[in-house]
Amino acid sequence: MAHLTFYYDLSSPWTYLAFHNVQTLVTEMEADVTWRPFLVGGVFNAVNQSVYAARSNPEDPKVIHNFTWLHEWARVAQLPLNFPTQFHPLKSVLPMRACCALEQDQAALRAFTRAAFHAYFADGRNLDEPSVIADIAHKVDLDGAALVTAATQQEVKDKLRANTDEAIARGAFGSPTMIVNGKQLYFGNDQLPLVRQALAG
Repeated sequence: MAHLTFYYDLSSPWTYLAFHNVQTLVTEMEADVTWRPFLVGGVFNAVNQSVYAARSNPEDPKVIHNFTWLHEWARVAQLPLNFPTQFHPLKSVLPMRACCALEQDQAALRAFTRAAFHAYFADGRNLDEPSVIADIAHKVDLDGAALVTAATQQEVKDKLRANTDEAIARGAFGSPTMIVNGKQLYFGNDQLPLVRQALAG
């Protein structure tokens, strides 16, 4: 069976699209998936600081076009997109630690991730707030208070750092980073056709 490792950060709008779109793809390809939360800011700091320079110039034509394309891709995927909001950019440390606390239960992680993406990109909620994380968890039948507490534990903090370091070591430079069969790296929502081809292998 083909395998996909999906490294992601909840703060990324392109990852919101890719997470949604990849669901159908992996089902059709009967591929196994590992959802792997990481901290995209840590990746940027290590290997892709040019992202910050681009953000500092909102009049850059590339930034303007990317924003337009983002909303067009959301319409193609039939996903609601309320972005950017007052909560952008998101620090995302707390929500990604919460994801790491769920990583051993991939079904729970997938459900929480889907709900968290919707809360941030459709409902415009602040994922950096513990009460919001707890509420999202409750909505997918998880113990919200316990999840927020777990996100503060050193073991979980270390897990997020380890996942981020692992992604960097495997060549990641942003979110989502997708690796097929432990070898070939793909990046972004627009490369999902290539992911499909690699999974078909």
